[in-house]
Amino acid sequence: MNSLEELQIKLACSELIIRAVSCADKHDARGFADCFALDASLSRPGGQPIVGREAIFATYAQRPAERLTRHLITNTLLDIVSAQQVKAVSYAMVVAGSNNDELTPKGRKASSCQIGEFHDTLVLSNEGWKIQTRDASFTLYLP
Repeated sequence: MNSLEELQIKLACSELIIRAVSCADKHDARGFADCFALDASLSRPGGQPIVGREAIFATYAQRPAERLTRHLITNTLLDIVSAQQVKAVSYAMVVAGSNNDELTPKGRKASSCQIGEFHDTLVLSNEGWKIQTRDASFTLYLP
């Protein structure tokens, strides 16, 4: 694999990680689930693994409409295992609030802020790059 191919893989995988959190923040459960492989596994802090794209969709489709989140992803390190597999570690800051709260010139009041990590395995499938496994954890929080 040459340098250009490595850059193309890293760009595609970085965009996939960002697309997934963007869909989650927009309450786009189908778009979020479509970032995952058909037989993917998603482990969230304190929860049981969610296995399969349709189970991921069903879980995120039940998210309360008033829940407002912003995932800020940074420090993503990508390790190309092969032309079909990439391991990624990203830091994530998740700020949450409610769409029911008053919208002010500063925005809505945040109710929580947590910092954690995503440990992802991404694979090249017939549908393009997809998240095969995601293990999400929290490291810090603001009370």
